[in-house]
Amino acid sequence: MRLTARVPATVANLGPGFDSFGLALALHNEITLDTDADPSITIEGEGEGELPTDESNLVIRAMRTLEAAAGMPLPPFAASCTNRIPLERGLGSSAGAVVGGLLLANHLLDSWVRWDELLRLAVELEGHADNVGAALRGNATITYYAQDRWWVHLLHPPDELRPVVLIPRGERVNTEEARRALPPHVDRSDAIFNASRAALLSLALTSDPVLLVTALEDRLHQEARLGLAPAARELFSRLRDSGIPVCVAGSAPTLLAFEVGDRPVPDPGDGWRILRPEIDREGANVLEAGPVGR
Repeated sequence: MRLTARVPATVANLGPGFDSFGLALALHNEITLDTDADPSITIEGEGEGELPTDESNLVIRAMRTLEAAAGMPLPPFAASCTNRIPLERGLGSSAGAVVGGLLLANHLLDSWVRWDELLRLAVELEGHADNVGAALRGNATITYYAQDRWWVHLLHPPDELRPVVLIPRGERVNTEEARRALPPHVDRSDAIFNASRAALLSLALTSDPVLLVTALEDRLHQEARLGLAPAARELFSRLRDSGIPVCVAGSAPTLLAFEVGDRPVPDPGDGWRILRPEIDREGANVLEAGPVGR
């Protein structure tokens, strides 16, 4: 049997939506399993020569977690990862590995584990519900915990909303380092500020994109994380001052900006990689008979 999981990149937080809002982008990692090949792990693209190719690989760890949850053994397999999501750039590379591994293992076991349990396992493994919610479901998402389980609520951004991903070539930010940079306490006025902006963000992502400039404002995490990435901080300030909707992608240093109508995001100059992926509308999925490019 030959299976391929395709998992989108994701941007978490989205300004005020700290640890809750996410957006899926049509920039995909593909993980192919072949149960007829000798067991092995290979990696091409992002992370080649850097990510482990043994049982400590996050894809394999996710598969073993699903295997234990199902109480059923997986067959031997060869795993081939084609990675397009950059590492440590705030674009959900670890969420992609976790979600892809869980879906592939569950497919091999005939979908023994329910969807809500897949979500729970993904959150426990990856630690960021906003990333895994968006990776699983696509579109924009609000992922939250209620009634002793995790839930994902879908938002459907209009086609006129076009994401622009701005990746600094010379900066990387480790997720744990970015988390440690956050202040231990939140002022009440800042909490109120973020609550109002998060409410606006739900409207801006669905029915009124003009609100995005204001709706992406944040007082809880962006300033601290931009302090770890000077180049990103400078460009962030420049875009905000020019009225471009922009936020920190995940834990930084990548920035996510939006083009609305006929106003483009300006070229930031040398030292930046610019991507204009569409919003992924499907979320992660498993294909049989190998990868299909898109």
